[in-house]
Amino acid sequence: MFLSVFDMFKIGIGPSSSHTMGPMVAAARFLDAMRAAPYQFAGVRATLYGSLAFTGVGHATDRATVLGLAGFLPDTYDHDKAEATLAQIKATGTIEVEGLPVLTFRPSEDLKFDFGPALPGHANGMVLEGLDAQGDALIQETYYSIGGGFVVTAAEHDASVEIEDGPPVPYPFKSAKEMLQMTRSEGMPIAGLKRKNEISRMGPNALKDGTARIWGVMNDCIDRGLTNDGILPGGLKVKRRAKCIYDALMEERGMNLVAPHTINDWISVYAMAVNEENAAGGQVVTAPTNGAAGVVPAVIRYWLDHVPSASHSKVDEFLLTAAAIGGLVKYNASISGAEAGCQAEVGSASAMAAAGLCAVMGGTPEQVENAAEIALEHHLGMTCDPIKGLVQVPCIERNGLGAIKAVSAASLALRGDGEHLVPLDACIETMRQTGADMMDKYKETSLGGLAVNVPNC
Repeated sequence: MFLSVFDMFKIGIGPSSSHTMGPMVAAARFLDAMRAAPYQFAGVRATLYGSLAFTGVGHATDRATVLGLAGFLPDTYDHDKAEATLAQIKATGTIEVEGLPVLTFRPSEDLKFDFGPALPGHANGMVLEGLDAQGDALIQETYYSIGGGFVVTAAEHDASVEIEDGPPVPYPFKSAKEMLQMTRSEGMPIAGLKRKNEISRMGPNALKDGTARIWGVMNDCIDRGLTNDGILPGGLKVKRRAKCIYDALMEERGMNLVAPHTINDWISVYAMAVNEENAAGGQVVTAPTNGAAGVVPAVIRYWLDHVPSASHSKVDEFLLTAAAIGGLVKYNASISGAEAGCQAEVGSASAMAAAGLCAVMGGTPEQVENAAEIALEHHLGMTCDPIKGLVQVPCIERNGLGAIKAVSAASLALRGDGEHLVPLDACIETMRQTGADMMDKYKETSLGGLAVNVPNC
């Protein structure tokens, strides 16, 4: 099993990796299928199911699907061009995309929300159809957005296709137990195993440049979030708070009366800055999802800005370690809120961040594994219940608390010797079982929890 660091950390757009990036990627894949098909197409149609339907408008799934059918991709997204394209599609009722004839597409009629049962493969399902001149389907494909921007077809899902491409890597591990055994036998840290695997696929320069770009986008996102203010879109009228908090913290810096626990405010404000940018549809990095995008960058920024021994040269070690843990969670359980609740999103992110921080602060592989387990364990059972289907409340603050838990988990692990009662593998399996048992109304449908108990929402 190999999931690259660039699978776990993808550059994209907000507000959701499952509901925005995934549908956009699926639509782009469908365009390729249409180009390869021996038919003369006249139109296209999309139907959203399950969580994509129930929270699709709040997550901008409708917008992302249309833009995907117009040829847009998350990693090359241009906001101004997207706005112009959407306006043109709305005005003309057509889509013009390279390699295909002009296609009829009227968003009010050809983009459907099915509020019945979810499709059998996953809570995030969508069906795309290429139409003839009479509106009949010439080809049809079902896609599942399975979290973190990953997309599979129904056939790939049913065949349990692993997200893997390329030759075998030198250190394939499918569990934390296997991972730790390899660190002992090879005498290298978790990041060392991960680095060797990555280099076997892309070479050292591509890896170095890629991780530097990932951190650069993360850090820029924090900086934008700390300087932007105003009201977030979507109708809840949620006020952006990161700038105000950051400004206050900067004024207090150096004062003797500042309480020690104020460091938690610093950690939180970095995470909130990212998730406010995500909620506004800005550029973010899945870590491992958009809804949990603030945790990992917040902990890295905390480490760089507030821990005296920190060094920029070790950011890639942090990211590689975090990606190794995230890959284990995805492979053995889920990183999708629609599949397993927020324990799979912020819980996974907190485990990844805790592992990364523990590693760069000198933790042994056993301590790193312990840090990840502590962080994930204390998110078990967390529901995904976004108010009005928006990735705002409770999501933004939840990232702040996830980052704080990650720092605490790393610190606790570093105080021990790596021995602990609950293995990370057992914790991941518990998360999988808990997600399977969780009622659908608590899994990103906005049909339960805070989503139905806040007045006037």
